[in-house]
Amino acid sequence: MLYAIFCYNSEADVGAMTQEEDDALMAKLQVVEQKLAASGTLGPSARLKPTTMAKTLRIGPRSKVIDGPFAETKEQLLGFYIVDCATFDEAVAAARLLAIPRSSGALEIRPIESSNLGSSLS
Repeated sequence: MLYAIFCYNSEADVGAMTQEEDDALMAKLQVVEQKLAASGTLGPSARLKPTTMAKTLRIGPRSKVIDGPFAETKEQLLGFYIVDCATFDEAVAAARLLAIPRSSGALEIRPIESSNLGSSLS
């Protein structure tokens, strides 16, 4: 089954990182990503641009586009991973690996109901 792992953190904290700190974090994550890819678990992943570059489409009788994400949270969605795991527990284990290099934030694990990715990422 496919699971999405959404990465949340304070955008201010991430934005305050030096380039060296960001590069070090990304290098640590790359090690974990390579391990998950080698096991056939890791599918598509993406790091998102800051929320200042986002727009939100508010849907209603008069839909409109608004600058920014306007999420009701202190933490913003920074990126995501798609993993192919047999059980929810295995997806949680993959998220635990992805959490090791991080010092704060949250990882949300959610089953994917439908996708165009197919049943297997291998």
